[in-house]
Amino acid sequence: MSNPKKPHITVMRSQLSRARGLGSGQAGVGHWWAERASAVALVPLSGWFVIQVFRLAGASQPEVAKWGARPLNTTMMLSLVILTFYHTQLGLQVIIDDYVHGKAHLPAGLLMKGIVFLLGLFGTVSVLKLALAGSSRGRIAAG
Repeated sequence: MSNPKKPHITVMRSQLSRARGLGSGQAGVGHWWAERASAVALVPLSGWFVIQVFRLAGASQPEVAKWGARPLNTTMMLSLVILTFYHTQLGLQVIIDDYVHGKAHLPAGLLMKGIVFLLGLFGTVSVLKLALAGSSRGRIAAG
């Protein structure tokens, strides 16, 4: 008699699914951890950003530029932008994997990654522009 708790056919189906690329390939564990780690890292960064927004409320443009030119603020902002878009890409990838099937899966994934990359690049360039503009204003004023 076969063991009802562990039927042999389930194991065969699982192996067949893996061979077809339909079963668990164990790659989801790394994706899951990356999603959780980026979420945990975003908590203090987001809190820092909210505090900075309140501190800068009512500040003039030169004051904001001076703030943005500080290395710690630039580093924190770049970390926030990069991690936010990385976390976004991970989350949207899960949605596409779960709900987009067939021939649309690959184009949807590529389109999503391209859009998220461009938005992340835009955010990164914006932070760097703020940092460089603030540092050059300080040099001009000092010189």
